[in-house]
Amino acid sequence: MASPSEPIVRRKLSSQVFDRLKAMITDGTLKTGDVMPSERELMERFGVGRPAIREAMQSLGNLGLIAISHGERARVLPLTPRSVISQVDLAAEIMLSTSPAALDHLKEARIFFERGIVRQAAEKASAEDIRALRALLDTQADALGTPDIFIAADMRFHTRIASICGNPIFEAVSSSMLGWLKEYHTEMLIWTGRENLTLVEHEEILDALGRNDADDAEAALIRHLERSRALYVHQAS
Repeated sequence: MASPSEPIVRRKLSSQVFDRLKAMITDGTLKTGDVMPSERELMERFGVGRPAIREAMQSLGNLGLIAISHGERARVLPLTPRSVISQVDLAAEIMLSTSPAALDHLKEARIFFERGIVRQAAEKASAEDIRALRALLDTQADALGTPDIFIAADMRFHTRIASICGNPIFEAVSSSMLGWLKEYHTEMLIWTGRENLTLVEHEEILDALGRNDADDAEAALIRHLERSRALYVHQAS
């Protein structure tokens, strides 16, 4: 019996160029910091026109593999957990802006994620870690009435806790989730006058971390996030 027909799909030239350039980056032919070959060099090497090269380069840039600057040659970027995860930032923002349910899911995911992080952080926290967190709390206290600085310090406090674990993926995910939530948090926090309560709750978390008490740190974090989750409100609600 003859097998079902399987049409051959002709791939775009830019997709083929993209695959070859990506392979040059992943196999080390092009290393972090290297300048990418010029458009003319690539056109001659691959035998394609300028549009295919530019489209492939743009795709590499969209993935965070290269940095494209006007008037300069593109350069290969280092691949880090943050650079990889940040590639979904725009899609996440669109999803959250169009779906109240997605915002609820993100708040729930954040609590689930951070309670595990704070337990591990409590077990590993050093005196230096505690001093760094104390400095962030002092910055936040000094920023009462200055929303942008207050929220930025709030976010750094949580990502600094994640960094204690020593896993850069934890820190990157924490940073991304906080960034996605920020738009839905700032105004509500200030309007409700909850800045001082936030500081008290952060102080409780820091105290438990300083004692290396994972149970108390988790309990303090859950109280903080369960209380503050109501401050993240979808604009359409």
